[in-house]
Amino acid sequence: MIKTVEGNLLAEGMKFALVVSRFNDIFVERLLGGAVDSLIRRGAQEEDLVVYKVPGAFEIPLVAKRLAQSKKFDAVICLGAVIRGSTPHFDYVAAEVSKGIASVSLDTGVPVLFGIITTDTLDQAIERSGSKAGNKGFAAAEAAVEMVHLLRQIGA
Repeated sequence: MIKTVEGNLLAEGMKFALVVSRFNDIFVERLLGGAVDSLIRRGAQEEDLVVYKVPGAFEIPLVAKRLAQSKKFDAVICLGAVIRGSTPHFDYVAAEVSKGIASVSLDTGVPVLFGIITTDTLDQAIERSGSKAGNKGFAAAEAAVEMVHLLRQIGA
């Protein structure tokens, strides 16, 4: 029989940093609410959650890196919303925040979760921040808990 190793969804005793963009806050606050809801439902305590607000999505990777390097948190959850406009700005920001978050996780060995919605329209942002497409903040928090457990099972 093949052995399968996977994480579970119990967040008891875990500490989480949430790096949250203030830009497009109408959507990001809903992502944050979903993430906090997910963590509390899974047994995390409010005092073990710390929210760090940054100006925009582009600034998320730097703060995430400092938090991951601090070793104070079991996981870092990054939340933001990048919505396409009429200029190429969207492409640059979406690409750099994606690469930056992935790099932080790989460089530090700490789970750094991508809860950034990148959409073409405001309607898509509404859908992904808590309506018919679910709440991507909730999903990112759930993945954070699972990754902490999985990495603990793998060990150093």
